[in-house]
Amino acid sequence: MSLGDEHEASGGYGGTGQTRTRLPDGGGDVYGGARRGGRSSSRSLITVVGVVVLLIAAIAFANRGGSDSSSAGGNGSKPDAASTAASGTKPVRTTAGGIPAGFAHDQQGAQSAAANYAVALGSADMFNKTRRDAILQAVITPSRITNFVSTLDKAYTPQLNKTLGLNEDGSTPSGFTFVSRTTPIGTKVTASVENDTTVEVWCSGLLGLAGEKSTNPVTNSWFTITMQLEWTGGDWKIVQHSQKDGPAPVPGDNKAASADEMANAVEEYGGFTYAR
Repeated sequence: MSLGDEHEASGGYGGTGQTRTRLPDGGGDVYGGARRGGRSSSRSLITVVGVVVLLIAAIAFANRGGSDSSSAGGNGSKPDAASTAASGTKPVRTTAGGIPAGFAHDQQGAQSAAANYAVALGSADMFNKTRRDAILQAVITPSRITNFVSTLDKAYTPQLNKTLGLNEDGSTPSGFTFVSRTTPIGTKVTASVENDTTVEVWCSGLLGLAGEKSTNPVTNSWFTITMQLEWTGGDWKIVQHSQKDGPAPVPGDNKAASADEMANAVEEYGGFTYAR
């Protein structure tokens, strides 16, 4: 789930091709192989909407007093045909708190930073106070860390955890697997000067609790994160962060995975280090 999906916790919590896989038929419930329709139950929808609204409000509050990201200059022109192609530049080889670090001081480096930061801010680790603070220390510009920490502490409440089906302390109930992942689909620079760059990251996200009796099954969402980054201390760091819905594709005809399939996928498939 991205920070905006807190997460918007929404988390979170990386641009790759997409493989369509038809899973085996199962039972009639959401985690038994039933066809996923375009609409979830009203209860699930209310839960997801409530979480998204809370997280958007948290980010908006955290960003108060910051400069307007559109003032950095640059242009919003349509990217050329090769803009989403791999650049050939090797991913960074260093980390800070387990998060990629040491990005190049150019637009390509800013896009790589934004994509990797989107993954970190949309991860399940954001629901743990200690790990959340470590993430913020790694990705937020020093002058804004205190503000972000304070605001997100107010957003990640015991009530939010209960709403998502977690224990009040953010831990996962026995027999379930908590899923909060953000996957960047693409990035673009919308404004840039030497030490300030604004990057939009188009993402897909997963959020929910995988388990046979889960009342909050894992659902998919699409959103765009906007990050204003500044070059400080030899790396790109976030000054402002916001999120909006979409653009979302038309839902496919894939059948929903079973609880075991979803839980196993989360445990078996790791994340990526993103680089342009």
